[in-house]
Order: sequence, then C-alpha cells, then structure tokens
Amino acid sequence: MNINPQNKTEKNNALQISNLNVFYGESHIIRNVDLSVKQGEMACLIGRNGVGKTTLLKTVMGLLKPQKGTINFCGKGIANLKTDQRARLGISYVPQGREIIPKLTVKENLLLGLEARKKGRKGEDEIPEEIFELFPALKTMLFRMGGNLSGGQQQQLAIARALMGQPTLLLLDEPTEGIQPSIILEIETAVRNIIESRGISVLLVEQHLHFVRKADRYYAMQKGGIVASGNTTDLTQEVIQRFLAV
Repeated sequence: MNINPQNKTEKNNALQISNLNVFYGESHIIRNVDLSVKQGEMACLIGRNGVGKTTLLKTVMGLLKPQKGTINFCGKGIANLKTDQRARLGISYVPQGREIIPKLTVKENLLLGLEARKKGRKGEDEIPEEIFELFPALKTMLFRMGGNLSGGQQQQLAIARALMGQPTLLLLDEPTEGIQPSIILEIETAVRNIIESRGISVLLVEQHLHFVRKADRYYAMQKGGIVASGNTTDLTQEVIQRFLAV
C-alpha cells in the first residue's frame, strides 16, 4: 500500500468520504455524508431499510457516480475511477444477495476473484490455504456447484471470493441476512480474523446486533445522511432501538 507517511490523515484512514451526495434520477439518496474507515478497522453502517446504506457501498465501489463530494482510498482520490480500477487498487465488494455464480463450481467461483488482483502477482492459479482456514467447509465442496450450496455456504463463498483479490478494503452488505445463527458466528469470526491477521479494513452494512458489536465504530444513517456515530462499545439502547429495531 502506497501511503504518504507525512500525511497523518492519509496514513490513518483507508477510506475517507467527504460531503458525498448521490442521486437516483431526481431523488436525492445520499446527503452530505462524511465517513472514514481506518486501516485495520471495521466500521458498521446501521439504519432501517431504504436509508441509503447499499447506495453508499455501491458508490464507494464505483457502481454509482456521486454528484458531489470526494472519496479517498489510501490517500488517493477515486471518485472518477471505474469499478475495475478500484478493485485493482484493493477494494472488494460482497453485495447483498451474494451473487455467486450458481452454475460454476465453488473452485471456479473462487478463481474468479483472482481477476481483481494486480497484474504480475505470482500464484494466480491457486487458492491460498488461508481461505480454507477461514472457511473450512469450502475445501470439502470445491467441485460442488455454487447453486447447490446453502445460503450460509454461499455467503462464505462470496466473502472468500472477494478475499481472493487480496483487498485492502472489504465492503460487506448485510452478510448475515437469511443465514442460520451458527453460520453467522462463523462469518463474524472469519471477518475479525482477516482484520487482525491481514490488517484489512472493513465497511459493513448490518442489522444483526451481535455482528454490529464486532465492529470498532458505527455510523447510523437516516434519510440518506449520517445522524449518529461513535464507538460500538458506546452503543446505547436508545440508538439500537432507533436504528436497528424493526
């Protein structure tokens, strides 16, 4: 990662969003958002459905274009870069619904993640053993079709595929949605492990309170804007009821 050591803000923040505004047609979806994710930190976006959380992740990934504001990744402005360029810089995105390819095997799905790697890296036809240490079940399913996996197994595959690109920043959109509790715990553990072992930064959209508390910081969204933020250790019952309760 190329970071200017003389600039403390750039050194500390993997992702820095400032005054971000995004529209769908005439609808103003993201309003003046300021947000940062430090290196080796997990930040969680919380809020009810329809407040702009997914739109924000898609904008960071380059799937949507902001009308105003800046997005800096490791000190570099990326708001004008295409999605594939952002991926090669080190940003990976696991969308809501996972989007694994059902008619490819688990191994073939994993190898697709290599497309995001920077050119010239060696071992680009292999799956690192670290992937199987994080998600042991995948090793026994390499030749099973992705569409034949359970929802939780597909989510593990989607995260593993994103990690194959060796990202610096991982964007996760509601990874626990519709998944049984035991798999949720496995995913939580795997995400914390990659943060601690690789120093990856994670921006997570999540409603599951147990996973939210695994994050270091939270940002609460309402009507497209950030209306509260802080350390997850300081999450009050009032904030939980306001932004997480159905």
